[in-house]
Amino acid sequence: MSDPIRIEADYLIETAFDPAHAAEVMAGEQSSGTFIAVPGETAELKERSAARVERIEITGEVDRPSLPGSGLPKGGGATRRQALVTLSWPIDNFGPSLSNLVATIAGNLFELKTFSGLRLLDVRLPTVFSEKYMGPKFGIEGTRRLSDVRGRPLIGTIIKPSVGLTAEATGELVGKLADAGIDFVKDDELQADGPSCPFEARVASVMAAVNRAADKTGKKTMVAFNLTGEIDEMRRRHDIVLAHGGSCVMASVLAVGCAGMIELARHTELPIHGHRAGWGALTREPSLGWSFPAWSKLWRLAGCDHLHVNGLANKFTESDDSVIRSARSLCEPLFARSPMCAMPVFSSGQTIRQAAGTWEALRSPDLIYTAGGGVVAHPMGVAAGVEALREAWAAAMEGVPLETHAAQNAALHAALKAYPA
Repeated sequence: MSDPIRIEADYLIETAFDPAHAAEVMAGEQSSGTFIAVPGETAELKERSAARVERIEITGEVDRPSLPGSGLPKGGGATRRQALVTLSWPIDNFGPSLSNLVATIAGNLFELKTFSGLRLLDVRLPTVFSEKYMGPKFGIEGTRRLSDVRGRPLIGTIIKPSVGLTAEATGELVGKLADAGIDFVKDDELQADGPSCPFEARVASVMAAVNRAADKTGKKTMVAFNLTGEIDEMRRRHDIVLAHGGSCVMASVLAVGCAGMIELARHTELPIHGHRAGWGALTREPSLGWSFPAWSKLWRLAGCDHLHVNGLANKFTESDDSVIRSARSLCEPLFARSPMCAMPVFSSGQTIRQAAGTWEALRSPDLIYTAGGGVVAHPMGVAAGVEALREAWAAAMEGVPLETHAAQNAALHAALKAYPA
């Protein structure tokens, strides 16, 4: 009999127990095992449905627990070992269900007393998932086609202030950005459908400005409207954006959840800009939570065309190496015949200063580079902010030092003073 199709997940664990025993505790908790045998828990059932420990690799020891609340074996010492563990499950346990996949690979594991550290590093899925979930409808190529940007990153910004502007004021700001030829503008995750800036009025005001600018310049700025809400609200808001000629919508993935994102993706005729607001709670502790390459696979399957990856020298705690690993992971194929690649979005305190480092580390123009204050707060105005950012990226891709290029461009020269290294 051939081995059933299986799902695999990789973890980093830390435990005071024998790591082999700890791995079996994980496998039992997340499949057919119980802490005490019960009727029905037969050898045949376990053979069919139990999770399997595929690998254990000891990587080191620590003298104190990384996380509170963990247990010790009877008579055991305080030394804890760290290990890489791979578990697998038969697909027949729950079928190709994204929501139930999450419950299986990242359910009650994190609170097991056996562990003083547990982090999900990666997940590998059988092709049956690609038959149920379509993944990004637009992805990198579709985003480039709609924005008409080739061979370089999309240069973008975020509406700032994030809240407080009226729909009319937001339209005026986007109009200035569109007149300046910006490629991409997004709502902040804090602005969706507030009373002072209702969604429908904001869409009408912004798209009127975008369409006026397009009539003059021949270029239509892509605007990601934040439609985060309940499923029916998101469908209705998507249809409003589509009716006004918009070319992108945005949702906060943790706020809407797997089911919300899947339903939005099934409904949408526009790219989905996935914002990761709240992500830090899942990853900031190195011994707990998720790695981005594993976590983002869920949202690529669910249908996100763009996903935020933070940015270099950002205002948060994430290291540059982690940011680049995250960005690269979005272009790693999920399946051989269905890559489901998404476009990485760099943000978080980005200015002209990070363009060269981002290019040097990634060596790909397939990204959206967004700067809020780095565009809107330019001392010569938003048009100069757009120009400076575009010129910084041109210099980076040509291998020209920023200061050298700035000698030939007033907007870039002013930005160098405004955003010191």
